[in-house]
Amino acid sequence: MQLRFPYPDVSARHVAGVDEVGRGPLAGDVVAAAVILDPRRPLTSLNDSKKLSERQRERAFQDIVEGAVCYALGRANAAEIDAINILQASLLAMSRAVAALPLQPGFVYVDGLYCPRWAYTSAAIVKGDSKVDCIAAASIIAKVTRDREMQALDARYPGYGFAMHKGYPTAAHLQALQSLGPCEIHRRSFKPVQQVLSSTR
Repeated sequence: MQLRFPYPDVSARHVAGVDEVGRGPLAGDVVAAAVILDPRRPLTSLNDSKKLSERQRERAFQDIVEGAVCYALGRANAAEIDAINILQASLLAMSRAVAALPLQPGFVYVDGLYCPRWAYTSAAIVKGDSKVDCIAAASIIAKVTRDREMQALDARYPGYGFAMHKGYPTAAHLQALQSLGPCEIHRRSFKPVQQVLSSTR
């Protein structure tokens, strides 16, 4: 992928990419990652995380961790998602990820339609994870991180199948939700969870 520069002097600045994963699940955090890549060390394993197999994502994750200038994570939990809605929670997670970078960027590429309200000069790129290398790197870091977290939460909240579906509304997850009811990491503002809660009142 070729990094696209929105103005002539951006190549002299630290450029970050930021992306989030976890907007669609019924449970768990929305997790964002921000990455500043080293232009002297191009990574050939980058692509939109959704287009990579689990093994490819794990390999790319390691390449980014070892080769990037720096990266950081940000998140919004289920309670925050319920309080401010998933779009605003996603923007909050991305803001937190960029703010956590040990080296602050002069420009930020954001995946999607909207940039968070912040002081950074930035550009939103629709489907940026398949167009801009630093966004692709951020999508991989966020995806692998969240998947690992959901696998760990499977042991803490047995019966829901979080290790398998990562909180997404699969048939198995919906069935477990009906049988067990929501746990503390379920998003109560999401319709399938609301319906279960309504039926038990």
